[in-house]
Amino acid sequence: MAKKVVASLQKGGGKNHTKVIKMYKSPKSGSYAFKEQIVMNADVQDWFKK
Repeated sequence: MAKKVVASLQKGGGKNHTKVIKMYKSPKSGSYAFKEQIVMNADVQDWFKK
């Protein structure tokens, strides 16, 4: 029941955001790691260029 209440309170603002995941090589250990962040849809390409 609580899930329905929480879902009804959201106004659709989540459609303006995207969860992005980038894989990078750690300078300390040399292993690969992942960086996750939620960004605005307009800023996705800029986030990957960093």
